[in-house]
Amino acid sequence: MTKRLVLQLLIPCLAVATLRADDWPQWRGLTRDGRWYETGIVERFESPRLQPLWTAKVAAGYTSPTVAVGRVYLSDRPEGPEEIERVLCLNAANGKTLWEYRYPCVYEKISYRAGPRAAITIADGRAYALGTMGNLHCFDAADGTVLWARDLRTEYDIRMPIWGISAAPVLVGPLCILHIGGKDNACIVALDRVTGKERWRALSDQANYSTPIIILQAGKPVLVCWTHSHVAGLDLATGKVLWETAIPEASRTIGVADPVYHGGRLLISDFWQGSLMLRCFRKRAAVERLWWRRGVSETQTDALHSLITTPILTDTSIYGVDSYGELRCLDAATGDRLWESLELLPKLRWGTIHMVRNGDKVWMFTEKGELAITTLSREGLHVISKTALIEPTKKQHPRGVVWSHPAFANRCIYVRNDEKILCASLAR
Repeated sequence: MTKRLVLQLLIPCLAVATLRADDWPQWRGLTRDGRWYETGIVERFESPRLQPLWTAKVAAGYTSPTVAVGRVYLSDRPEGPEEIERVLCLNAANGKTLWEYRYPCVYEKISYRAGPRAAITIADGRAYALGTMGNLHCFDAADGTVLWARDLRTEYDIRMPIWGISAAPVLVGPLCILHIGGKDNACIVALDRVTGKERWRALSDQANYSTPIIILQAGKPVLVCWTHSHVAGLDLATGKVLWETAIPEASRTIGVADPVYHGGRLLISDFWQGSLMLRCFRKRAAVERLWWRRGVSETQTDALHSLITTPILTDTSIYGVDSYGELRCLDAATGDRLWESLELLPKLRWGTIHMVRNGDKVWMFTEKGELAITTLSREGLHVISKTALIEPTKKQHPRGVVWSHPAFANRCIYVRNDEKILCASLAR
């Protein structure tokens, strides 16, 4: 495999070259790692509430907005006599609906029924939307024409997780990669992204909720998948299992946060099982355990027990949100806790803060609908500026939350609750 091809495969979607640098076309951004690259953005907020450029009415759902080529995409679940899911495409400049697509979708044996989970992935003029029960649609991103569709639940006999299918489609090279938990070695399935036909399948595990990531080992791209029972590295082209390590005591796991890779180390953080740090060898496709830290319960935790929030891993430190909303810093070498803060969020079970890095700043969006500009260090959290942005709603959780990850694009933030989506300018 040539070096050029390897680099192409490592780009999360080949359409990146044709997209504006300020798009957010997939889960967790342009490079699918919670980084935002735009410049010319505000350094602090001028008022305690950020006024939107526009708002648009939507129904309930957990789906993070994605933004590409002047359009915003999300999924929701409108109320009505029939159970349906809906895919929406809005004008990014004014919030006007450009197209929508509705399809029947009965939620069976699903807890937290507010709506779809997985972010819509945009690549090469196509939009890939995966619903809670495994309905996959490939649309013409401009006009909503269905190019192909598959009922993955029926076709792969999915062993449905209690919170439904949540991992976003990963578009890389010719493939659309899905974490669905199908039977007959189909926990992870790769489809041809143009035709929808299966290219390969891998792993017999049940599904987790985490979206796979891609790392480089032995000069080749490796797909890292965190399933219910294992962390596995797959050959991206064939699905062959290159390495696999069991989750300690994996009978009870809730893996929502993505795996995090940095500097040859891979971090997994789970609500029940705590944090696992692996070394990923560079010259061969293999891993070894560096440390695993777990507390005795969900309230007496050790290191970091993440739920929704994907942590940040640096050369020396880990920053993440623990089981009850505690923002923590750990020593990356040992997992030892350096500090804990409840400044941005009170102590709440499953408390959530989405963290996005832009330069040396970390933008934090809390489940209370507030946006903060911060810096993080081993010495502590420094809040530079904070503003209210959108109201929590109660369809996702009775206490009132905003659990959907925002999108940062066009020097704006796009964020939704269970009633509306809004766009607010972050331009300096």
